[in-house]
This record gives sequence, C-alpha cells and structure tokens, in this order.
Amino acid sequence: MALPDWPYEDDTAPLALSTAPVPEYGSGSLADLLPTLAAGLGVPGCTSAIPELAPADRNCVFLIDGLGWEQIRAHPDEAPYLHSLLATSRGGTGRPLTAGFPATTATSLASVGTGLPPGAHGLTGYTTRNPETGELMNQLRWRPWTDPHVWQPYPTVFQLADAAGVYTAQVSSPDFQNTPLTKIALSGGTFRGKLTGEDRMDLAAAQLGAADRSLIYTYYSEVDGKGHRFGMESDAWRGQLMYVDRLVQRLAEQLPPRSALYVTADHGMIDIPFDEESRIDFDEDWELGAGVALLGGEGRARHVYAVPGARSDVLAVWREVLGEQFWVASRDEAIAAGWFGPAVDERVYGRIGDVVAAAHADVVITASRREPHESAMVGMHGSMTPAEQLVPLLEVRS
Repeated sequence: MALPDWPYEDDTAPLALSTAPVPEYGSGSLADLLPTLAAGLGVPGCTSAIPELAPADRNCVFLIDGLGWEQIRAHPDEAPYLHSLLATSRGGTGRPLTAGFPATTATSLASVGTGLPPGAHGLTGYTTRNPETGELMNQLRWRPWTDPHVWQPYPTVFQLADAAGVYTAQVSSPDFQNTPLTKIALSGGTFRGKLTGEDRMDLAAAQLGAADRSLIYTYYSEVDGKGHRFGMESDAWRGQLMYVDRLVQRLAEQLPPRSALYVTADHGMIDIPFDEESRIDFDEDWELGAGVALLGGEGRARHVYAVPGARSDVLAVWREVLGEQFWVASRDEAIAAGWFGPAVDERVYGRIGDVVAAAHADVVITASRREPHESAMVGMHGSMTPAEQLVPLLEVRS
C-alpha cells in the first residue's frame, strides 16, 4: 500500500515553519474520533468531523499505545491481522489519522477523550510549565499535584454520551481507574478494570453488547513500553506486536450485532541511535542552555522556557544550532501555524514554551542529569514526522 499524501519535505529541504506537517485538526485527527462516533449515536453537542465514518449503534475504540500507522505497515509478519485491516482505515479509504502535536500519550489521550485539540484541553506536552507556579508539570504522572478539573475543565465525550443515555464504559488496567489523567480525559459511564489483555477483550465485547447504543473504550500499553525500553528492532517489541495482533482479532471475533470496532493509537515511534550526532545532551550543551530557565516536553518535542528578557536570544540560538534538524518556532509562531489546533485557550497560552522545537531528523534533545530515565530510552516520539504522527483507524464491523 502506498503511503498517503503527507505534506512534509525531505531531509534536504530547509526547515521553514511552513514545511511542518500540521495535524488534521477538525477533519482527521484523534480529537475528531469520539465526537464523530457520538454524533452518530445522536449525542447533543457532538459533530461528525470525520466524514468517512458511517454511524453504528455500538462503537468500540481500542487504543494501542505506541503502535503507529508506519509500524503496522512495516511489520506484516508480526501483525498479520492488523496488516490485513489497513485498507479499512478511516472508513475504507486506507488512510491514517494524525495524532496531534505533540505526539505523546498524555496529549493524545486528552484529545481522544475530550474531543478537543491540545490548545483547548491544555495538555500540551509530556511536561509543561504551570504558569501559576512556574514549575514544570508532568502531565502523564501528574506531578506536582494540581487540581485536575482546573487544569482541564471541559467534559469528556464519554460524559456527554452517558448524559444522553448512551451506555459508556472504559475497560483498562485497574491501575488507571483513579489517575488524574483518566479523570479529566476518559471518565464518564463505567470503569471496568481487568489485568490481562485477553480479559479486557472479552469484557469489552460484553460491554459493547450491554445496550442498544454503546460507546466503549479499551486500552493496551505494553507495545509502547517495550518500544521505549528496547526499541522496535528488539524481540521484546516484536513479541508485544504479535500479542496485540491476536488481541485485536480476539475482540473482533466477539463483536455483537450492529457494532463497529476502531483500532487506533496515541502516537507512533522511532528508534534513536546512541551516538553524539543523534542524541544532543542539553545538560552538557552550554550553548543551548544559555538563557533557559526550564526545559520541558520530551526529546523530540521540546518546550523551552526562557529567563526574563532572554526569549529572543534563546530562539535565535536554538534556530542556529538546531535549525537543520528541528522545526524551531516561537510560542506565537507555533500557535499561528496551528501546531496545537486552530486556537489556544488563554489558560493554556503560558504552558507552551517560549520556544518550541519539533524534530524532523532522527535526533533527540536529551537531558542526562534532569531526565535520566527518559534519556536512556531507545524508542522515542513526540514530533510531526509520519513515523510519530500517523496513527491507524482500522475498522471491523459486524
């Protein structure tokens, strides 16, 4: 299958901001999926934003953490069932969705659950500055603590669907039931915790058939976990891909009548070599660190917060040093370009870096002292390249 049209330049092109492939907010991003399904179920306030999808009475979204479109295409032997469904993606067009920027779990799960782009829901990266405290906030682990419903005040699509009489449920690991991220991104209806992947598939199918109209979400994380730790060339990652391929088939074979199963992901991933050219250590680079008060985001999607009065200088230096490998934008340039969606809420504006750097080349900005765990990862994600940004929307109907 040919790669769908994707507006990015090759490695020889200048990294003008106009060449950055902005996600398809409003018509083909993760934020558009649940509103489209809910609109098909007659939920007030939800709009059918992905025109290729036909309504179904019972809808199940299975989100596989870290399994992007490119990874499925590249591994037909390990994922024969998923690979066989590529032509069904996005309503039978054979096209992927875009994750949204940055392509990272906290941001994407918030986009899925709220039906809003990052500029509205406000989870604009792995770590971002809290303008109220001046501290970096980890939006995946929710540290340091802040009130979740102040940080993200919008209702989830599940809450809207539940209020409209649609049966809604989330089937996931019990560990996630009471996390702040679940509360502000995926709550609404019933949470059903199951430890094993097989039990989740069986319960998701049962929940799907529990009512005439249903909206069910289920999730699996270990493809992403093994990719981060060992990389996608590892036996551990390939084993997880084979396992999740069987899980999808198991769920698909149990769909009750009038159901649609959608298999998607929060982002893709690329492996980054362990060499000085591929891993730029911020903690050892005095030039990149000059004038920087806080370093947020993650290796391939950095939020850079300048000390007072140094914003222009930091932008100039980061562009000079990284401009051939990263799209480097000021906060206002990134917002104007639509990286975080068509608009950014006032409460979200200060969470975005004074400088935002999104990787184009196979390179990361690590921080060996302040981020030792993240800096040791093999697989990385966050930016707008196809390997990270494109996610499947595979479909099975009964």
